[in-house]
Amino acid sequence: MKKILAMTSAAVLGLGLVACDSTSENAAEEQAEATEAAVDSQADVLEESAQGTATEEAAEDQADAMRDQADDTADAQEDAADETDSGTPE
Repeated sequence: MKKILAMTSAAVLGLGLVACDSTSENAAEEQAEATEAAVDSQADVLEESAQGTATEEAAEDQADAMRDQADDTADAQEDAADETDSGTPE
């Protein structure tokens, strides 16, 4: 439920910002978000595969670390895209 709420909030925020960004900035941000979503899916699979096993807690920790790293990377990529944008929508 938290994931759905977070994704929905991010999508709404993203849509509000899209009108102010250039095409290249939007493409870079979309790529960062897609990469983050792919890692999130991989983390979900990791957690699901370890449910009910002795390694469940370790898998959850690893999945959390994967998500955190992907989030940090996506944020950095989006920040870099923001800095390269001239502020003029294309």
